[in-house]
Amino acid sequence: MFGLSELAILLIVVLVFFGAKKLPDLARNAGKAARILKSEAKAMKAEGAGEPPHASPIVQVRPGGGTGDKPEDGRARP
Repeated sequence: MFGLSELAILLIVVLVFFGAKKLPDLARNAGKAARILKSEAKAMKAEGAGEPPHASPIVQVRPGGGTGDKPEDGRARP
């Protein structure tokens, strides 16, 4: 596919375009995206095989900033 000289030129272009300060953030975000994609693919594969997907619970945030469990003053809702 690519030779060593082509990869070196590509790396230089990326350094010039993004700058050396942005590269660690770009690599970190690419890693997170790859992990998310891999976990979603596993979940879809498990869903097709009949296994329940491992999902995190959904927490709804109310406009006041709380999660809806208790009001800010500590009183129970009617």
